Amino acid sequence: MNRENVYKLPQDFLWGGAVAAHQLEGGWREGNKGISVADVMTNGANGVERKITEGVVAGEYYPNHDAIDFYHQYKADIKLFAEMGFKCFRTSIAWTRIFPKGDEKEPNEEGLKFYDDLFDECLKYGIEPVITLSHFEMPYHLVTEYGGWRNRKVIDYFVNFATTVFERYKDKVKYWMTFNEINNQTDYKRGFSIFTNSGIIPKDGENVEETMFQAAHYEAIASALAVQIGHKINPEFKIGAMIAMVPLYPATSDPKDILKAQRAMQWRYWLGDLQVLGKYPEWLLRYQTQHHLEIDRTLEDLDVLQAGTVDYLGFSYYMSFTVSAHGAADSVFAYDEMEDLVRNEYLPASDWGWQIDPEGLRYAMNWMNDR
Repeated sequence: MNRENVYKLPQDFLWGGAVAAHQLEGGWREGNKGISVADVMTNGANGVERKITEGVVAGEYYPNHDAIDFYHQYKADIKLFAEMGFKCFRTSIAWTRIFPKGDEKEPNEEGLKFYDDLFDECLKYGIEPVITLSHFEMPYHLVTEYGGWRNRKVIDYFVNFATTVFERYKDKVKYWMTFNEINNQTDYKRGFSIFTNSGIIPKDGENVEETMFQAAHYEAIASALAVQIGHKINPEFKIGAMIAMVPLYPATSDPKDILKAQRAMQWRYWLGDLQVLGKYPEWLLRYQTQHHLEIDRTLEDLDVLQAGTVDYLGFSYYMSFTVSAHGAADSVFAYDEMEDLVRNEYLPASDWGWQIDPEGLRYAMNWMNDR
């Protein structure tokens, strides 16, 4: 066997870069754009969490309001991408450019026209757009009026948004993702995670774990419906799921640590299972029953999940982490991301505490391929 052929990338390999609309566009109120959840999140720093404010508050700094002004500068930026040899460019469609409040029946033409022009500019240089539908920028109105993704009604609003952009760009965009890093909200004790994913601000006395499971279920249903609708609009569409992949290693060879790491991986990635395999893992259903979590989940929902499995799995990889059972795990080795992460003595870390682990990318790809 020729070794050069073994390691050669295929001719249709897509090399490029990835961003999100709220990270770079700016122009946060231009073109009749509405306010998104990203628009009410202040800046942060190392050790300083970003604040989620009640609406846009005078005197606070919201970095995405201006970002890098891609909204006005995209032609020059895409030209630079082409000079770098990009074959693809992943970004998102800001939901609030298309439906400023999220619950309108008719879309905003100015927003649709902006993405027409953006995708045309990409295609002019032979760059494939890879487009995320929801990348931490759901309409803020859906938070204040409906409670975010804790409300089943939001499924219909998302499906209307997805259908609108699928039909509009059916001849310009082939590769889609439904929700960015949908699994981040499994770390539901961090308010930032559950807000950016699902627009949820916990209420006094609310069982936030139950709310997280409910919101994630509705998002999985919305994703599955979008997959089915997208394939009807254009059978050539490739519509994927997207997860944040952080390998969780056992701290030692102690079997308790190994079982803790196994449960940690299950806990972080069951939403990948749900979108790729079309069904809930049995361990999770048992967990929800044992903890008396009441989830609105119908038999029709389960059929939708099975019929709307994704075409591919996308993931981000920034780091790995290590978990410990702390010497005396409970019988189910329940995972708590706030409590169970420990330092990996074999890896350096950034100033932010993110462990620098190039081999972890290989581990992650092997793990998902086997799964």
